[in-house]
Amino acid sequence: MSISPPLDLPQLLSWLQEDGLLDAKQAAQVCTHAAALPSAPLHPLCSVADCKLPSLTLDSLCAWLARRSHLPYLRIDPLSIDFSQVANVMTASYAARFNILPVESTHERIVIATAQPYALAWQAGLGSLAPRKLSLVIANPVHIADYIAQFFSLAGSVQVARQASTQDVALRHNFEQLVELGRNKSSLDANDQHVVRIVDWLWQYAFAQRASDIHLEPKRDAGYVRLRIDGLLHQAYQVPPVVMLAMTARIKLLGRMDVVEKRRPQDGRIKTRNAQGQEIELRLSTLPTAFGEKLVMRIFDPEIAIKSLAELGFPPVDAGRWRQLTAHTHGIVLVTGPTGSGKTTTLYSTLKALASSEVNVCTVEDPIEMVEPAFNQMQVQTQAGMDLSFADGVRALMRQDPDIIMVGEIRDLATAEMAIQAALTGHLVLSTLHTNDAPSAVMRLLELGVPAYLLEACLIGVLAQRLLRCLCSDCKQPEPTPTVAQWQQLTGGQIERPETTFRPIGCPLCRQSGYRGRAGIYELLSVTERFTQLIKGGADLHALRRQGMLDGMTPLRIAGARKIIDGTTSISEVLKITAALQD
Repeated sequence: MSISPPLDLPQLLSWLQEDGLLDAKQAAQVCTHAAALPSAPLHPLCSVADCKLPSLTLDSLCAWLARRSHLPYLRIDPLSIDFSQVANVMTASYAARFNILPVESTHERIVIATAQPYALAWQAGLGSLAPRKLSLVIANPVHIADYIAQFFSLAGSVQVARQASTQDVALRHNFEQLVELGRNKSSLDANDQHVVRIVDWLWQYAFAQRASDIHLEPKRDAGYVRLRIDGLLHQAYQVPPVVMLAMTARIKLLGRMDVVEKRRPQDGRIKTRNAQGQEIELRLSTLPTAFGEKLVMRIFDPEIAIKSLAELGFPPVDAGRWRQLTAHTHGIVLVTGPTGSGKTTTLYSTLKALASSEVNVCTVEDPIEMVEPAFNQMQVQTQAGMDLSFADGVRALMRQDPDIIMVGEIRDLATAEMAIQAALTGHLVLSTLHTNDAPSAVMRLLELGVPAYLLEACLIGVLAQRLLRCLCSDCKQPEPTPTVAQWQQLTGGQIERPETTFRPIGCPLCRQSGYRGRAGIYELLSVTERFTQLIKGGADLHALRRQGMLDGMTPLRIAGARKIIDGTTSISEVLKITAALQD
């Protein structure tokens, strides 16, 4: 490919008209708009995109330019780029000068992203790449400029932080101790500006990617950063062990945890802000492992507490029944499901709707997930000399004149008995259990040792829930109608087979997964008089489930099938999420 001058606006408009994407009137409109700008945009593609003409977004224009120049189009995904490697290809100033970005660097090849496929004068400045092959891809010029600033700054911070200490420090608390003679024993300060920059960047990036958890995992030769997005973990970055150690120390310091203590698990919390200025809470948990402390940060958006039931995915009928249950002045309402199924979100949203100046809402949690001013929140304490269990917390709260009590989890008979005592003495109690479905909650309480007559007297409802991934609206496609056997397997023939369902495809917006975002599915069991008679009579789980369905309970499988019918998710996703519910 010959070296040519940079692509300018007249040439670009000419090509767009040749390919039938613009007419003369629209081209003139673009020229007028570009001339009115106070300063020239970064790239002529931006001038066209700024006019917001139909179907001519910046991404679509970049894809068109890639096809015209016979080069691949790349939507840059920071999670797939090893910034420490690509930053070794060229300097930040060189990349910024030509607006090019290395996106891959291996022993075999180097891939450079550019938005100027014919202006290749920059190649001469790279020197000899032998034996590596140089490849070009077209990318969004705005993304290139943004990631040049981010990647090179972050790579520089990692490099400086790495040089500030030695690997011996990082391995000091490892299971496999390595002693190297003559090494400098100086440690990397958690407040070092480079460590601060790395941690801050990681948080902002995780927030932008809609991550729910950040994992810092120390291994023998490197530290791994992984992000959980839409329920799945994604490998993000690798950093030197000493940098991982400093990052963990920095985060523990901000979370008011004991930085020196590395031999026992610790919990902490941090409140920060995202790029839009919204407050974000992080719940921290450390765990000693063979190669150092593993740190997991769970990200909580305080706005989830003000989401309506419809925004959480409740069908209108179940939303109305849930409001009726939580409007009781006394009794127990349980929310069940595995870890990460959205139980906390449901409880906080419900309590936030119930909290008012006339109502005293008290919680006992382990730990407090999110600080909410409308509640009086207590945290379980298990440290030596500060033993405060869930049962002790409920006992203390009953002397605080509560109207509504939320117990983070019923784990044992003592907690169950105190929750029941609170319900029997005129309080509404909400709590969680770990069971597969709603009727199983009854069996779980009986197994803990709760007498059936007490359940009959105070249990008023159980909500089981799951989170399933939503199909990406930008790339989902119809698929052949499911066979009768497939639909029978999913629903047991309880609802009619749909004419059309959708399947995941994958695009840059959904990270090629085919899914973007998650929605809840719910199984709401209202405890009726007939149901309490079955509990009292010692009925088995199948009998309880049948009666629950007669009383209006929609099984999780059927709730998932309705999400398939309305195009929210796929058959495979519902089968995966509800696999444990098959009889």
